[in-house]
Amino acid sequence: MGVQVVVTLLAASLMHKLAPHCSFARWLLCNGSLYRYKHPTDEELCALAGKQRPKNKRDRTNPCGCPADIELRLDTAPITALGHAGYFLEYQWFVDFAVYASAVYVFSEGYFCLVSPARETNLGVLWCLLSVVFCVKVFSTVMRHYFRSQEGGERSVCLSFAFFFLLLAMGALVLREELLEFGLEPGACRTGTGWGGDSGQGWWGQRGRESGLPLARLAFKLGLVALSSFLGACLTFPGLRLAQTHLDALRMAQDRPLTQLLLHVGFVAPLLVVLLWVRPLARDFLLQAPLGKHRVQLLSDSSFDTFRLWAVVALSLLRLLGTRPHLQAYLALAERWVQRMRRGAGRVPALEIQQQITRIYCYVSVVSLQYLGPVILTLHSALLLKTLGHHSWGLYPEPPPVSPAAAVSPVSPAGGPGGDAQAAAQEISALLGCIFTPLLFRGFFSFLTWWVATCQLVTSLFGLYFHQYLAAS
Repeated sequence: MGVQVVVTLLAASLMHKLAPHCSFARWLLCNGSLYRYKHPTDEELCALAGKQRPKNKRDRTNPCGCPADIELRLDTAPITALGHAGYFLEYQWFVDFAVYASAVYVFSEGYFCLVSPARETNLGVLWCLLSVVFCVKVFSTVMRHYFRSQEGGERSVCLSFAFFFLLLAMGALVLREELLEFGLEPGACRTGTGWGGDSGQGWWGQRGRESGLPLARLAFKLGLVALSSFLGACLTFPGLRLAQTHLDALRMAQDRPLTQLLLHVGFVAPLLVVLLWVRPLARDFLLQAPLGKHRVQLLSDSSFDTFRLWAVVALSLLRLLGTRPHLQAYLALAERWVQRMRRGAGRVPALEIQQQITRIYCYVSVVSLQYLGPVILTLHSALLLKTLGHHSWGLYPEPPPVSPAAAVSPVSPAGGPGGDAQAAAQEISALLGCIFTPLLFRGFFSFLTWWVATCQLVTSLFGLYFHQYLAAS
């Protein structure tokens, strides 16, 4: 385990020392490929309005009003620094940590593949787990900003979608495994062995605690539903924003068919991920593919699991390639706002024009988090599903089957205070080993990966309907 510890410490040191000088997150926004729209000055607005700039202090206190239909043309400038933008430090730290976590995970997977160390813990899993936790934390921080808004519209939207996703999660969890194959029943309930089961030979049965098994199952399902509802609320505005930037990016890439293809693939990627867990459309079709009057087995069960992992990783990387078009489409909202203002009537204060254009630029860090966060969460959930679920990256040969849970031998009583502590430690260790098995991790992270994609799909489709029909009307 010494090699992994050295690599982990090296990655943590590099992330801390190189962040002010070499940051992937800062390069992604400030490499000069994105351009922003600069707000007009008071002199420019007064000149367009046919007025002179106030010279004395008393006149300057009165805001300069401009006709809504003025011929305002916004200047552009490449983005080279974003230190003053809101949530930029959170964005930079989170994205850089996700990059280092992915690098450590790739190294750990290669290390285990080449060396095959015995009884070593994969530290790349710890990095991916922290990345998932930090992703949820970032989402909750941004959502807290919506709840503190004085208007209250964002808060109502989050609460409405949280209730909707609560019902959707309950419906998904009651479906049979023949439709949605998460593996939660064999993973969480330990059928046959484990928590208990028909044979009653698990940890609960050996200690005469079969009555606690239904409560444990219910608590697990309720906790999963609560987590699903919270994630759905957090992913509401990222999905709505994705729909808006997708439509704008398509309009900006009308003469670039490859970019349009990338945008379309990135938008339907959550749908493809969702379908990968629908058993009749994915596993049953590939395992028994119809070929005329016969059926051909294209993949085995374990090979399909590997194929599904590779598909999720590939779709996540394709979505990362579409980051720049989406962010540039968001920055172009400043020009669209000016065009919408010119179609109106009346007068608009100069300060309001400047604030609207500046606010779009200063909010780009949050939009970057809303676009990259779900992609990182999906990708690292799939990586955790592979490692903790004991899957394989290769289609052939097949990995050995994973037993539902290891048999738990009863703890022999030992005398003395030291023996009591040792017996308690053995009992706790047996309980944890009986619960946290590869099948449990397979069920949990399969559901988590599928659920993040489902939330993105639902919110982005609603966003398409809203921006194309409701907002236009």
